[in-house]
Amino acid sequence: MAYTEFTGKTVEEAIENGLNELGLTKDTADIRVLEEGKKKLFGSVKARVEIAPLCEQTACNETEKVATGLTLSDGQRTVAFLEGLFDLLHITACTELVSEGEKIEINVTAANTTSVIGKHGTTLDAVQTLAGAVANTGREEYKRVVVDCENYRENREGTLKKLAENLAQKATRLGKKIKLEPMNPYERRIIHSALSDLEGVKTVSEGKEPNRYIVVIPDNLEDPDAPALEARNGRERGGKSGYGNGGRGRNDRARGGKSGFGNRGGKSSGYKKFNREGKDTSSAGGTAMKSSNDFFGIFLGNSGNKEE
Repeated sequence: MAYTEFTGKTVEEAIENGLNELGLTKDTADIRVLEEGKKKLFGSVKARVEIAPLCEQTACNETEKVATGLTLSDGQRTVAFLEGLFDLLHITACTELVSEGEKIEINVTAANTTSVIGKHGTTLDAVQTLAGAVANTGREEYKRVVVDCENYRENREGTLKKLAENLAQKATRLGKKIKLEPMNPYERRIIHSALSDLEGVKTVSEGKEPNRYIVVIPDNLEDPDAPALEARNGRERGGKSGYGNGGRGRNDRARGGKSGFGNRGGKSSGYKKFNREGKDTSSAGGTAMKSSNDFFGIFLGNSGNKEE
């Protein structure tokens, strides 16, 4: 938002001057107080404020049309709804109707884009669902509505395509299936489309909404019955273990012999005990002690079950 500075004898006067010049009201303006007016022994200091419109003029006009009862198009009515929704959510955002042809496209610009987009676009998808319901109220044929926030959907599409290509290459290299994290139908279509013309792999959707996911299956699949590796944020996780090793994910403990832990024979693991004269008393009934080397090795074996 572009802010303009205004001055006055008091804050109220500075705000009034700014609103009159910009043709705004307090409900459609974002106001920042820079300095309050002060009286000094000699003269005074003027009050200073900055004012910017909360929305583009076209969107503001659409809101005014709602207030005056004028007929709005489906897109204009949806924009007005979203403006009211963001006000209720205390989100400073500007909603613009980009196009209204075969589909309704709306772009949102916000001071804090995270509040509009959410994690992996979940909030933006929810806003789009509501917008679609409002736009299609009373319509016989459904019209698609796309709500975007500062090119998030285009950027997300590029990220998903790149992820799909990387996982397809890895599935082919390993000869194993790879399961992606649950996605909404829109994002699943992007993955399917990205790999539809790629030789050597195919994709299928499994599970039920909202946890439906895609599985990438290579043509050189080694074991059809083997569980799929799980891809999360580009990393594959396999079997019941930690990440990608397909093992059993338990501590690398020894089970007998001279190891220390798991040593059922009661023998020392090689740690020697000496008396004051320097003689070895380990075999003279002294308490067997755990080898520090064995302990360190077990620690590394346990942490090594996970590939970062």
